Amino acid sequence: MVVGTWNLENLCRPLPPGGPPSNRCAAKDEATYEAKLQGLAATIDRLAPDLLGVQEVGSHEALTDLVDRLDGDWHIALSTHPDRRGIRAGFLSRRPLTVVEDRTAFPDHLPPVQVEDDGTMTRRMGRGGLVVRWTPAPGHTVGVAVCHLKSKLLTFPGNRHSTDDERLRARYAAYALYRRAAEAVTMRFVADQLLRGDGRTHEVIVMGDLNDEFKAATTQILYGPPGSQIGTGGFQDTDLGDPRRLWNLAPRILEQGGFSRVFEGQKELIDHILVSQALLPRLERVFTGPEQLPTVDGAHPAAPHDSPSDHAPVLAVLDY
Repeated sequence: MVVGTWNLENLCRPLPPGGPPSNRCAAKDEATYEAKLQGLAATIDRLAPDLLGVQEVGSHEALTDLVDRLDGDWHIALSTHPDRRGIRAGFLSRRPLTVVEDRTAFPDHLPPVQVEDDGTMTRRMGRGGLVVRWTPAPGHTVGVAVCHLKSKLLTFPGNRHSTDDERLRARYAAYALYRRAAEAVTMRFVADQLLRGDGRTHEVIVMGDLNDEFKAATTQILYGPPGSQIGTGGFQDTDLGDPRRLWNLAPRILEQGGFSRVFEGQKELIDHILVSQALLPRLERVFTGPEQLPTVDGAHPAAPHDSPSDHAPVLAVLDY
């Protein structure tokens, strides 16, 4: 079985003629939209995932448009909680899915975080984290969560992506970090519910665009007890944290030179797959899609709409 995650980058239908002014998500026109769908479909058909977590989907209709261009039969599950751009996370699956939760609220005891200079606070994720039950083989049910955490790319007042005011930049970098950390805590809460205290017997996957690399503090929140990650000296040793721990597959990807985005000319891996202990023996290999990615930067935080995506898919093969 192949599982993966892919940020599809603004998979949104074009606005109808005479519609309101275009937002950042809407495709420029039908031809551009069709080219994007064909590019995405060709990659998915080539990589042949059985379960694919997706991010930056504008609507159920847009995801259906993509499925209509894929080989075989597919099932869709999509969060009903988009961000202010209208994008959300979800799943494509060759097998039926059961939605367990569409999470936005921060867990109890986590206070709201500041997100704007005017004191605006939030106690919710910007985009819903979707949780499903997936059955890859008879007798095996996997709890899978997909998310898209707050970006490091900053949006300043007036919907600007650049500023000459370094104090403003520093404040908004902090607001983004507050939010991404709180969202990571929320998804760790979701993971704890799926693990039910014993990841040795419960098969759990958390995947998505975490918007930071695997050693980042926000990403590490999702791991649970520290230590024993892949590539560390304690990986082969059993310890008391194993039942509650998630393992990031990123080191296996990085040792192959894999990456999922190019930021200001630098390759980085910000899209991740994390698994519980029960799935580690099933892991056969990991890989990233061989995409030719455009480079993005803070002032231009998205690739042109005629590009299939500015992220590469990240995938893992599990033995079922």
